Amino acid sequence: MSDATSRPRPVGIADDGDAYHFCSTCAFSAACLDSGYDKSQLRDLHVLVEHIGPFHEGEHIFREGDPFTAIAAVRSGTVKTYVTDHEGREHVQGFFLPGEVIGLNAISQARYPSNAVALDSVILCRFSFPNISALAMRMPGLQQQLFKLLSLDIGKAALLSGNFSADERMAAFLITLSRRYAARGFSPNRFMLTMSRTDIANYLRLAPETISRVFRRFQDDKLIHVERREIELTDRKQLEGLADNVLRGT
Repeated sequence: MSDATSRPRPVGIADDGDAYHFCSTCAFSAACLDSGYDKSQLRDLHVLVEHIGPFHEGEHIFREGDPFTAIAAVRSGTVKTYVTDHEGREHVQGFFLPGEVIGLNAISQARYPSNAVALDSVILCRFSFPNISALAMRMPGLQQQLFKLLSLDIGKAALLSGNFSADERMAAFLITLSRRYAARGFSPNRFMLTMSRTDIANYLRLAPETISRVFRRFQDDKLIHVERREIELTDRKQLEGLADNVLRGT
């Protein structure tokens, strides 16, 4: 890896903002600002935010079947969602990074359909769903952002459902992570894999040994460089080519 001066900006706690400005990773601020809302309207949303946490590694934020009352944006850390089948096997559904929202898939049934667990130290911005829904009726930009987040959540669930090779799945996973980090102002080419390889394998519906082989092959082909949990995309163009069939239309 290169020296410390070129390392990625750490994915840590965002700034707090103030009575009129949101955290740098806020899931809603861009929609409000782009719509030209004035300070008083921004404040209406800001006062709905409740910072909760930290949740420590392995601690559950909610469990499958819990009553749904709020959505939460990840302020720092990484959250994994999963379900467990009747045989006790875990099925990873997704990973949520700073600025992304968990709990959207609970809206229709009014109960959380999956478990959410912290993968490291996690702080959340919690929004009461009844309150934010009422505010969205008065702020069309906020309402559109909620619809957009719902669409992204559905898209992530279907992302890797096709008949793709292990290399294609892994490339798509890395490129998608890169884009998500970049959207929040972090490095698109160097970032931490806060999830375990076992969890990555589960999410991609691959065997853990297959994941290890793909990582080794990608390193041998100089597509990536891995140092413990820090990864560098060293040939982004080739990775994007491998991921193209999976990510087409996203």
